[in-house]
Amino acid sequence: MQQLKDYTGSVYGGLGHLLYAYHQANGIAITEKLKNIQNLERFEYVVWRDLLMELDQQLNKPALGLEIAELVQPKHIGIIAYIALSCENLGEAMLRYHDFHRLIFDGSPLQVEVQNDYFSIGWNDLPLNMANQLTDEVAIALMLQFLKHFMSFEDICLHEVHFHNPAPKNVAQYEQYFRCKVRFSQEKSKVILPIQELSRPFAQGDQTLQKLLMQQAQSLLEKLPNTTQIDQRLQQAILMGLQKNLFQIEHIALQLNLSVRQLQRHLQQQGTTYQQRMQEVRCMMAEAFLRDPHLSLQEIALLLGYSEQSAFQRAFKQWRSQTPQQWRQQQTRPHMQ
Repeated sequence: MQQLKDYTGSVYGGLGHLLYAYHQANGIAITEKLKNIQNLERFEYVVWRDLLMELDQQLNKPALGLEIAELVQPKHIGIIAYIALSCENLGEAMLRYHDFHRLIFDGSPLQVEVQNDYFSIGWNDLPLNMANQLTDEVAIALMLQFLKHFMSFEDICLHEVHFHNPAPKNVAQYEQYFRCKVRFSQEKSKVILPIQELSRPFAQGDQTLQKLLMQQAQSLLEKLPNTTQIDQRLQQAILMGLQKNLFQIEHIALQLNLSVRQLQRHLQQQGTTYQQRMQEVRCMMAEAFLRDPHLSLQEIALLLGYSEQSAFQRAFKQWRSQTPQQWRQQQTRPHMQ
């Protein structure tokens, strides 16, 4: 197994867009290094750290990481924002963040712990030359800002926030931001919540991304000829099932209040099968996601329910006789001139 000290990891390209947005919002000149990562799906963690440190030296502003994180949008963190749509409460969202956080920060492993009445999610130590106060506070603030898009920030009641690095002069600014006790010089950087907070529900049904998915679902329905009410409901059930990784026919039939046999009989009358219909939805959703430049192929594969990117690539080539990369380039080529 590769040792952490030998691996600096990579970060999601959307973080480069976030830093670019911060520069623009504050009238800061865009450096060549920052320009060079704008079209990358991922870039090295060391480049992310250096960009943050150079900005910190230029501005010398306290709690800079918290200010940068304020600008985060779902597009800056990619698939995790989509995955959150299927979460019913804060606890599930935190666990999903733990499971998929490497898509944002690869090389900075997370550890979940439950002790007495508290739940914590923390960053294991990176090599000393890699992690610092600024990278840690951006990582923690990003996670909380991510949650802010799916529940009221005032509803997130933290117990404590720990940072590995020594305390700065402005500890009160951190405690005001997190609205809890913030400790420095701790064993690891982590967020601690009372266990009962994990049951706080997410506000579903009014989210921008939820609306986007439903708009996509409707546009997909319109492409299907002679759709019946069952077909429309089936399409939406498969679409949402893919987001939750619950797209087996048994689960979908249950969502439609049909038995598996009834659903199979309906599809048989239309000369198709459940597998064929699901692949139709996957293909149309793949095209919709490929048009989004912020989503990598790995993220799209996960959104479509594939455990491996290679499986998605093989399937797409069967659908469209070209690879996802070729299809994406074909769609974007006119806009890049």
